[in-house]
Order: sequence, then C-alpha cells, then structure tokens
Amino acid sequence: MTVRRPTRSVLVIGVIVGVLAAILIGTAVTGTSVSPDRARTMGSATPTAARPATTAPEPAALAVLATLPIKGRAPKTGYDREESFGSAWQDVDQNGCDTRNDILARDLTVLVVDSGCEVQSGTLLGPYTGLTIAFVRGQTTSSLVQIDHVVALSNAWQTGAQQLSQQQRVALANDPLNLLAVDGVTNSRKGDGDTATWLPPLNSYRCIYVARQVSVKAAHALWVTPAEHDAMTRILSDCPDELSSTGIAPGDAPEPAEPDDETPSNVFSQPAPPHVRPARPPCTPEIPATAATSTATATAAPANRPPAGYGAPSSRGTISSISSAVKVVNTIPHSNHS
Repeated sequence: MTVRRPTRSVLVIGVIVGVLAAILIGTAVTGTSVSPDRARTMGSATPTAARPATTAPEPAALAVLATLPIKGRAPKTGYDREESFGSAWQDVDQNGCDTRNDILARDLTVLVVDSGCEVQSGTLLGPYTGLTIAFVRGQTTSSLVQIDHVVALSNAWQTGAQQLSQQQRVALANDPLNLLAVDGVTNSRKGDGDTATWLPPLNSYRCIYVARQVSVKAAHALWVTPAEHDAMTRILSDCPDELSSTGIAPGDAPEPAEPDDETPSNVFSQPAPPHVRPARPPCTPEIPATAATSTATATAAPANRPPAGYGAPSSRGTISSISSAVKVVNTIPHSNHS
C-alpha cells in the first residue's frame, strides 16, 4: 500500500495558518494586559501615603484675650525668685545648654560660641528699641544684653502662678515663648510691669509684645487684671489680625528703626556710676574793711573789760557792729554747689 506524502502547498498553508493563529492570540493577550503602573498599585499591599494634615492657623490674640479670666491682683506674699520658680537659667530641655545661652543663640546674630554652648559674642537687634547692640561676654559687659521674661515672674505669681505646681512654675520661667534677649537698660526700666504700666518704647513692636503676653498667660493658665485687660484690648484693637503664638516665629524681631523720643539713649553703654557730689568748700567771702574793723573790735572787747566792781560798759555798740558785719556778709552771693 502506498502512503501519500503531503504536498508542499499543504505544508505552506499550515505554516501560514499557524502564524496567523499566533498573531491573533498575542493580540488578544495584549489587549487585556494591565499596565505596569496599575499592576504595581493593585499588587501592592502598602496603602498610598496620606496627605499631611493642614495645620490650623493660630487664633487672633484678641480672641485669645477674650478667653482669659479677669481677676484682681493677688498679694505678692510668699514670692521668691528661686524658691518659687527655681534657680535662674536651668537646662530644662536637657540639651546641655542653660536657658540663657539657648535664648542668646536664638536671638543674636553673628554668633561666636565656644566649644560648649556659651555664647561669647554676637549682635542683637533689640526688640524693644529697634537698636543694634553688640554683645561681648564679660564681667562688666554681659549685663548689656539681658533675658527678659515677657510676663514678669512677679506678675505671674500675682495672677495665678502661685496656684501652679513647682514643676509648672519652673517650666514657665524657662519657656522660650516667655523669654526675649533685650538690652539691659530697657529691661531694668520695665521691672515687673504689666501691659497697663509698661510698653516697649518701639511703637511698632507693641502689638507683637502684647500678643505674646496674651499667649504666655493662656499657655500657663494665668489671668489678667482689669487694668491689664483694658490696656491689652486697647493695643490689640489697633492690630486685630495679630496672631497669638505657641512658639517663636521668624518674624518676631523688629525691623531696625531710628530711636524715637521714648527710646533710651544709653543702651549701648554701661550704666553710669553714681554721681558723687563734691564736698562743699567753706565759704570765706571778703568782708569790707569797715565791717572787719567792727568785728575785730567786737571780738577784742571782752579782753578790755574793767575789773569786777567797776561799771561794765554798754554792749549795745558791740552787738550793733556784729549785726552790721553779718548783714554785709549775707549780701555777698554764694556759689551754688550741686
């Protein structure tokens, strides 16, 4: 029996059909494939990163002021800087530097710091005056730049701080929000004054200053006195958009300004030594010859008295001569020593 072999045409047709089938199958697979990016998204078990939450803006200082209790000033009884608020300039954040050097490093520019964290020198744009102050560490120069408690600790003690725990008071005394590097002269003039009794000489900084006081009082559960509340309201009403603070904003420092009439003129130098009034020299005016002769005669008169038992001469002439001499002396002008 003879077996027929397929002809060449049949083989060619079979090859063509196979190629076409392969093309059709490939096209179908490609049409239903998933894009690489989508495949990674679908196959990944890790969720997409959530968008960061938008930070709510700080409330206006005037609105925060409205939330502060208004009470009378408590007595200062029992107040002691160290016993009430701890020793000055502790390292409460445990960064190896005390609070004073932390604030100097924050508020000064052109800093020179030693191998530790002591600020050796720098330049301060005084927030209360707008004047530039050169700081150099030294026994007689360090006090030119001082760290001010925006809400004075004495004021804090009388407006609620005495009801806080010791730990809370130490936190208040070292809170960067309540601390500013300022010139020593202005800080001394402020003392423990509140808004009702003291404001920065630089008018353009007053809104920022009062808003910061409001923020400190709100953060540490302090109240305001009626006079303090009224003064704060008056200042903040001129800048209703001034925000309260929960930290230090880069724009807190004032722009350099020319000193006005209220700006201390001696913020660059150390306080002058107390004036010593010179000793007043004895006043030895010249006495006219006639008066001097009368005075000499009056002085010598007792030596020419007659012995006891004889009538004593009248003293009216002598007293008259002395009175004339005194009158002459009193008419001579004296120099005024101050």
